[in-house]
Amino acid sequence: MSHDHPRVLVVDDHPLFRFGLCTVLAGEPTVELVGEAATGREAIAAARALAPDVVVMDVHLPDMTGIDAARAIVGERTQTGVLVLTMFNDSESVFAAMRVGARGYLLKGSGQDEIVRAVHAVGRGEAIFGPDIATRVLGFFTAPRPREVAPVFPELTTREREVLALIADGVSNPMIANRLSLSPKTVRNHVSSIFTKLHVADRAQAIVRARRAGLGDAG
Repeated sequence: MSHDHPRVLVVDDHPLFRFGLCTVLAGEPTVELVGEAATGREAIAAARALAPDVVVMDVHLPDMTGIDAARAIVGERTQTGVLVLTMFNDSESVFAAMRVGARGYLLKGSGQDEIVRAVHAVGRGEAIFGPDIATRVLGFFTAPRPREVAPVFPELTTREREVLALIADGVSNPMIANRLSLSPKTVRNHVSSIFTKLHVADRAQAIVRARRAGLGDAG
């Protein structure tokens, strides 16, 4: 991949917008425009055939979302960077794009220089967001997070807590083995370990302790 001259595929279903964007990129000496597409299926096929470094992708396409198309393209070729270009800057769209591996997110009102700069950044493997979107993303990460709730019975392993929750629901050992796809012997070992860690003598005491902590039917 040439970082200096990224190979770019443009995907947008609006002919005028696509033409304008292609004209801008084609006139940019540091960018190689390799193709264009108007639908998600065309985009996936073109990305497969042309191996672009950067795909400039609209979110709204006639046959599928740009997010789904991006997922398919990045899934097949991880080194392809997707730059989402859209009219929507809602958090859901931004984070949906990030989750499928898009590396950039710009609004359609962005200036030509901003788009060219973003194409180069994504071509270099950087993540880039327009100023308003950057504010939104940073806001998400700096917002006060709900405090993690400490797990009940932290001394137990995750699996032991699962077993205890089933015990609290009155599920028998053979049924626990069945539900968790464990051998009866493994379940017996877990139960024994739970009794030891909770300092209880039997199942009845374990149920009382578990239900007091909010596990089981009474939780």
